[in-house]
Order: sequence, then structure tokens, then C-alpha cells
Amino acid sequence: MRAVILAAGIGRRFAHPLPKVLLSFGGETLLARHLRILDHCGIERVDMCVGYRAEDITAELARLGAAGRVRLHHNPDFAQGSIVSLWTVGSVLTAGDTVVFMDGDVLYDHRLLQRLIAAAPANCFLMDRNLRPGDEPVRLCLRDGRLVDIRKRPNVAHDEAGEWIGFARFTPETAARIAAAAAGRVEAGRRDEVYEEAFCDVLVADTTGSFGIEDVTGLPWIEIDFADDLETAERDVYPRLTALPR
Repeated sequence: MRAVILAAGIGRRFAHPLPKVLLSFGGETLLARHLRILDHCGIERVDMCVGYRAEDITAELARLGAAGRVRLHHNPDFAQGSIVSLWTVGSVLTAGDTVVFMDGDVLYDHRLLQRLIAAAPANCFLMDRNLRPGDEPVRLCLRDGRLVDIRKRPNVAHDEAGEWIGFARFTPETAARIAAAAAGRVEAGRRDEVYEEAFCDVLVADTTGSFGIEDVTGLPWIEIDFADDLETAERDVYPRLTALPR
């Protein structure tokens, strides 16, 4: 099992000079926290897509003594859609490993990742049923208990929905199909799209029912998209995070 972290974006809506993965909480960067939790969960191999201010991320890895543990994949077109970052790590997705996929800009309790790794569905997305209002959250949409769509603006009929936390686990076969879907979209010139479109391509084509969700409603987490999110993270989310067991 290996982790893939996307951390290439410029974060236009956030308007912060640092890559979001270098934001600090309690004196620890998000990147340092990711690596510490992954280590606790037994995931030693980490691949990260970088772009905006990649040199700062490289410096943080060196400071953490983790330069040899994390393999960086550079996306020079980080100002384009996130589908390009997913395409950039295509060689990782086709390497034949189970993949834990992570957005780099999430502050979360370590129990979320533990729940994801142990979850029953072969291909699993973490879901919070407390769906925030508005068009920003990515929705996990279910019909008759089956996952049918993963978008901010769903276009498949469904009877319930929750918010995707930005983490998923994929079998080697599914990871390879996602890589192929991302490559197809990029090669078709659709470089401004979000990476969830590649997930949906594979989800729609699946006839085995292997996609599912792990409900982690109630555990603290936040995706940091806006300045207000940073304030909420510092004030409300970080104080609720539980310490890693020794």
C-alpha cells in the first residue's frame, strides 16, 4: 500500500503565499502531520505531486528528514485543472499497489485515515453526512445505498448525499483505470477539469459494485479552501484532534 498526495495547486481562492500543505497547526505543518499519521498507519511509501513553490515543499521534507521517503512528481502546469496533477502521478497509479489517495490541504483526525484503510469496500471514499451548504463541497451521491456520482454538481439521480473528505482508497486495478481515464482527458485537451471527473469515468463504468463509502461523520476534519477555513481550522478543528497513540 502506498499514499499519493496532491499538493501542486496554487490555491487562488485562499490567497496565501505558501502551498497549503505547508500551513502550520500547533507548530507542525500539514505535510509533517500527513507523514506522521501515514507512518502510524504503516504506510511508508509516499508519492506527492507538487508544482506551486515546490522548492518550499522540498525544503520542508529536508527539514523533516523525509526527503528519502517521499518521491516528488512535478507538475509544471499547476495553474491548470487538478486533472493534470492526477495525470502527473499516473506511473504511481499503474505500479500495481493499493493506493491511498489524499488531498494535501486537509486537516484531520488520524482516526479518519485508520478507518479508510480498514474499510470494507474494495474502493472506498470517506464521507461526512453533515454536508455543508453551497456549491463548493464535493458530494458523494448514493442511490439505494450504492455510490453513483462524485461531483460538486452531481448529474446522476440519487437519494442521499454527503461530503467527500478528499481521501480514498483504490485497488491496484481501479487505480490503473483512474490513471487511464485521467490520461484520456488530458490527451483530449481537457486540462482545465478537476480530477474527480476521472474518478467518475471509472465509477460509471464499474459493474461490480466495488465502490463504496466509509461514514466518518462526527470526526473532526476540514479542507482549507478559503481564509475563513483557516480560521475555523485553528479555532474549532485543531483543538478537537486526538493525539496519536504511542
